[in-house]
Amino acid sequence: MAPKVLVSDKLSPTAVQIFRDRGIDVDFEPDLGKDKAKLAAVIGQYDGLAIRSATKVTETILRHATNLKVIARAGIGTDNIDKEAASKKGVIVMNTPFGNMITTAEHAIAMMFAVARQIPAASASTQAGKWEKSRFMGTELTGKTLGVIGAGNIGGIVCDRARGLKMKVLAYDPFLGVEKAEKMGVDKVELDELLARADFITLHVPLTDQTRNILSREALEKTKKGVRIINCARGGLVDEQALADLLTSGHIAGAGFDVFSAEPATENPLFNLPNVVCTPHLGAATTEAQENVAIQVAEQMSDYLLTGAVANALNMPSVTAEEAKVMGPWIALAGHLGSFIGQMTDEPIKAINILYDGSVADMNLEALNCSVIAGIMKKANPDVNMVSAPVIAKERGIQISTTNQDKSGAFDGYVKVTVVTFKRERSVAGTVFSDGKPRFIQIKGINVDAEIGANMLYTTNVDVPGIIGMLGKTMGENGVNIANFTLGRTAAGGEAIALLYVDEPVDRSVTSKLDATGLFTQVKPLAFDVA
Repeated sequence: MAPKVLVSDKLSPTAVQIFRDRGIDVDFEPDLGKDKAKLAAVIGQYDGLAIRSATKVTETILRHATNLKVIARAGIGTDNIDKEAASKKGVIVMNTPFGNMITTAEHAIAMMFAVARQIPAASASTQAGKWEKSRFMGTELTGKTLGVIGAGNIGGIVCDRARGLKMKVLAYDPFLGVEKAEKMGVDKVELDELLARADFITLHVPLTDQTRNILSREALEKTKKGVRIINCARGGLVDEQALADLLTSGHIAGAGFDVFSAEPATENPLFNLPNVVCTPHLGAATTEAQENVAIQVAEQMSDYLLTGAVANALNMPSVTAEEAKVMGPWIALAGHLGSFIGQMTDEPIKAINILYDGSVADMNLEALNCSVIAGIMKKANPDVNMVSAPVIAKERGIQISTTNQDKSGAFDGYVKVTVVTFKRERSVAGTVFSDGKPRFIQIKGINVDAEIGANMLYTTNVDVPGIIGMLGKTMGENGVNIANFTLGRTAAGGEAIALLYVDEPVDRSVTSKLDATGLFTQVKPLAFDVA
């Protein structure tokens, strides 16, 4: 059955056609997002939800979204999505950070010009029949110092455009390297230096706990007298009341705001001040940007629903279509390794340690980690997936660590998972052979070569004669057909293990008969999600 997607906000018809062209069943209901009750009533039918800003994806909506796998926002901001609830539900949340980069950057530059030359007020005055040339004395951008807070995708474009305007650019961004700053032609500085030197300050960071109120009253008071503040990023980055006070006092010469702490903004401390330019969140409001983000949403969602490729996800590592093809068997292996240990472990887990050896160490390890954790967590929560598993692990205080190393053995690459509990450590390793099939290659430090099947039986025993015969006899007498049989031991007479790949689940009555022989220290039926 084809995946089914709901578009609940106004989105370009081009995007809707992309879904259809790629074989996805799509319902285009551009006003449905405004009706919470109706959205909750129908959302259970859909695998994907494509939205803009009107649809609010709350915990209540997600509770009804029994089949939902992905939500994609046509735009950068995802404040209208309960990302924590989506993650716990196992729903991927995507945005489109690149479709409106140029548009938003251009709007910031436009706001700088508008504030510097008081264009809106001058236009209103002129159209009112006045001719107040002396009232609207402006300032040039050429030769001025621009302070850019956040030099990522959009901030980087602003830096480039500002340099084209012959401005000197200072950048504050903890993630900006010195070498990259030099390549961009900007000076990397700390925030206090930027505040003290900049003639204009523009913000281009997301709203997080670290950036909220980054331009607080204290920070604004540190700015150079006569500075002009531009915010086309997110409301909440600037203390608006403090800014209004400093604008009124004359310390700050002007401001241009496209975003506000409360939106839609019907009242705000910045409104009606003569040296402030305000627009209603128009940063991405161009025909080109809306078309770009709509197309990007359709392509990202289609790629995920059809191939498993994950792009621009906020709660899961991205996996490109090319990576998905190569990594598919390794992601499956990671899940099987986690599932093996999860099914074998009954006590609370303290830590999960994952070792990547050889060729696999160069792959997308974040995605592989998520698959391992999901496999482990499935025993306690069958609905867990690669999105929700890391959230659950974090809530339980489980420590996750990874190690990657160069090829160290006979295999080109392998993965080893070790789980630490208060009682013991348990480990299992596996690889992917050239046929693309995952294999277990080591259990409890004992080397094996076991194909992974949907239904398996794992036993441990002291290495004595008669074990193979007892297993075969018991399976045969109870109608269990063995597809594959793998053995391993530490040494003659030492600890031994057996892994049976069987056609049907092994009934409890069969495992009880094996236990009753007294030959086995452990008898455990296992199940794996094998495509």
